Amino acid sequence: MPEQLNAVVQNLKDFGPRRIALMGGVLALVLTVILVASIYLNRPAYDTLYVGLERSDVNQIGLVLGEAGIGFDVAADGTTVLVPAGTTAQARMLLAEKGLPTSANAGYELFDNVGSLGLTSFMQQITRVRALEGEISRTIQSIAGIRAARVHIVMSERANFRRDGQKPSASVVIRASEMDAGRAASSIRYLVAAAVPGLNAADVTVLDSSGTLLAAGDDPNNTSVSRSFGVERTVETQIEDNIRRALAPYLGPDNFRASVKAEVNTDTRQTEETTFDPESRVERSVQIVRANENNSQKSAGSTTSVEQNLPEADPTTTEGPQSSAQSERKEETTNYEMNSKRVATVSNGYTVTKMSIAVVVNRERLAAILGADATPEKIAERVAEIQALVSSATGYSEARGDVVNVSAVEFIDGLDGVEIEEPGIMAALGSHAGTMINAAAFIVVVFLIAFFGLKPMVAAIGKPAAPAIAGPSFEEVQRSLPGPEADAEAKAAATSAARPAPTPLDELRQKIRPAPQDRLARMVDLNEERTASILRKWAHQEAAA
Repeated sequence: MPEQLNAVVQNLKDFGPRRIALMGGVLALVLTVILVASIYLNRPAYDTLYVGLERSDVNQIGLVLGEAGIGFDVAADGTTVLVPAGTTAQARMLLAEKGLPTSANAGYELFDNVGSLGLTSFMQQITRVRALEGEISRTIQSIAGIRAARVHIVMSERANFRRDGQKPSASVVIRASEMDAGRAASSIRYLVAAAVPGLNAADVTVLDSSGTLLAAGDDPNNTSVSRSFGVERTVETQIEDNIRRALAPYLGPDNFRASVKAEVNTDTRQTEETTFDPESRVERSVQIVRANENNSQKSAGSTTSVEQNLPEADPTTTEGPQSSAQSERKEETTNYEMNSKRVATVSNGYTVTKMSIAVVVNRERLAAILGADATPEKIAERVAEIQALVSSATGYSEARGDVVNVSAVEFIDGLDGVEIEEPGIMAALGSHAGTMINAAAFIVVVFLIAFFGLKPMVAAIGKPAAPAIAGPSFEEVQRSLPGPEADAEAKAAATSAARPAPTPLDELRQKIRPAPQDRLARMVDLNEERTASILRKWAHQEAAA
């Protein structure tokens, strides 16, 4: 065993089990105080995020904040959510995007807080409408992709002297992505119409949070201008998503930008086509008409002369011309049934007539991918590959006149061409001011505990027991004083001044067994007269010697 280790073990044995136990207790106490102080000082300050929440909302908010990496805490009442100071705005924006909190207590639970005493029929009707709106809003928010919804219902009023009854109507405002909102608009209309008595789906209007009309009127698939714009945005968004899914694994989501302009034809088309098959015919009817005609004509006539006017003269008759005719006619008509096919096609969709696609790629990213071979020619080859990939992902058609342009440019760190200024030293220090203050406070606490707590405790452990109040007897004091045989110790103590400074271990030994000078000073404090008489006695003994 090394000599130093033997010295440490021997010193521990000299302390005794009592002192070692006391020192261990002091060390455990100091470490516990330091740990508690560090946890308390380094604990972030919390700000109130929301109060008066339901348990379901608290659970959903906790899941969203946990996924976003934002710390949170729940108060003892279970209805208040706390977040670290400085993250309140970020947490509220994140929760608003997710449509939280959703519990506005506007469903059928409104009737739990409504007393029947003094409640008029008007108040009952209003409460019923509010409860119905709240329940429908909750059902709409349960649809995938819908983050928030608000429903307004206008119920029909019963009037005794009104001839025409008022029809109910409704309007719905939802918050969702463009794809989810357009897909769910028709379903929401029929859902609201089925939940409200006497409401038709044509009387339900659906809008998104940006004010875009999603569905209104009798035909949600009409060819109005708003529908045309909506179809164009839908097609453009879908194509941009295809480009993003194709390039993001290769370039990264922040190293390219895509812009798509689609020309869409949403006209309603109806086509009718009739086809005859000449090879397929069937006799339907045959009609034959036959006619024979014989005509014979004979006329008697004489020539006109003077003799016909003479009296008593017998006129002579002469035969006139004769004619005869014979005709025969035969007519045959055959009717056939032809095989025909009639096709009627009605198209109410859309057709993409032309697409223009522009993609810009970060040149630095391409250079990093190529490495040492990042020459302009290699970069141009990669740009051509990216252009082919974009053409395949977007359904490029040369016959349709589509245009695809991919360029490699230098990206800047900023928006709208303005570079972002890097934060200075003061800004960095300001952002970490709280952490620095906590660390400084922790160091101060450790120093104070070590200086005012640990050091006095160790001194108290090594200090001998205090004498009784009556004071020690003269014999005890005399025995404690150094006699003539202690001259060697005094001389050694005098020469020890030239030695190096004592180590902490020597100081601890000196506190456990004080030096003769210290014991003499203590005796003087206890009884000066006895101490003086003892010193005079020693002086006489040394003079006699």
